Amino acid sequence: MRVKRFLRSLDYTLLAVAALIIVYGLIAISSATHVTNPTGEDPYSFMKKQIVWAALGFAVVLFFMGWRYEELPRYTTALYIINLALLTAVLFIGHTALGAQRWIKLGPFLLQPSEFAKFIIILALANFLTRREGKLDRLRDLVPVFLYTGLPLLLILQQPDLGTSLVFVAIMFGMLYMAGARPALLLTLAFSGLVSVCGWIWAHLNYGVWIPLKEYQLARLTIFLNPWQDWQGAGYHMIQSQIALGSGGLLGRGLYCGTQNQLNFLPEQHTDFIFSVVGEELGFIGAGTLLILYFLLLYRGVKIATAAKDSFGRLAATGIVTMLVFHILVNIGMNIGIMPVTGIPLPLFSYGGSAMLTNLAAIGLLENIYARRQKILF
Repeated sequence: MRVKRFLRSLDYTLLAVAALIIVYGLIAISSATHVTNPTGEDPYSFMKKQIVWAALGFAVVLFFMGWRYEELPRYTTALYIINLALLTAVLFIGHTALGAQRWIKLGPFLLQPSEFAKFIIILALANFLTRREGKLDRLRDLVPVFLYTGLPLLLILQQPDLGTSLVFVAIMFGMLYMAGARPALLLTLAFSGLVSVCGWIWAHLNYGVWIPLKEYQLARLTIFLNPWQDWQGAGYHMIQSQIALGSGGLLGRGLYCGTQNQLNFLPEQHTDFIFSVVGEELGFIGAGTLLILYFLLLYRGVKIATAAKDSFGRLAATGIVTMLVFHILVNIGMNIGIMPVTGIPLPLFSYGGSAMLTNLAAIGLLENIYARRQKILF
């Protein structure tokens, strides 16, 4: 009887939309990688691996749906410590690729702890802020929150992984707003931080002031303003992405027929720039369909956050929605050339096992919060 009541309480729209985005992503990954795979390798190996990750993710969804989320706060301290340990381990034994040391190799698979860290910080910060609701009016009240979030953020920045570090900042501000921090204070801090970062970059470029960023990271942060000034270097990714999107037109060139994608002009086409694959091959209609699916996903997430029965559930759901919003806006923004290239994938769509498991864990938790929005016994 309890199981039936639980199943009736689920948000099937959220599940259906998430499933559609995953299937859509598999199609795009198939097109993005079947030609560019190494010689002799199965042309659909990336898609098959993504299917495996999606299947594992389905088990993760069931796990987080079935476990009473009200019990999670008691484990957040342990999860936070484990998170720090994993992020520290990456710096010593991590696998290096594309100039970054972000992965731990487990047999044929690469796990990226910084992806799991996003979900863990949402849980840990939800519990941390629940105990401080109503006590976040002054700047000094926010300092413990900054320190709590800043420790794993600095470890991630050392990998280096600027994109995920920015996700942490977005999650923190979104959850602080929901926890009752004054909007004017948050806006002042965000604006001051943005001006300070821009000033620091300007001082570095003009006077050589030290900055804690690699040169390629700095180039990516600034090149989007004029990618043609280094069209063969830092601006190459963005230029090729815009060419791909612009050539798609209304209906696209056809699946497996995009020249920028199939001829490998478009870099990282199965991860960071997979939205450009969709735009080139399926056109405005294909890209618009994906945006509609994301809108529905976020809309259901917001509804779940507002319907949550307690502070922990409300804050956790807000953190998840903020994470998804930031990923979607920044990834699509860098694909169309209005935001810096920061290596942030599209949720549930880009290739990547760690990201898939993290996002499906988040979907499972949203379902859990929604199913238990009323104080009934399960």
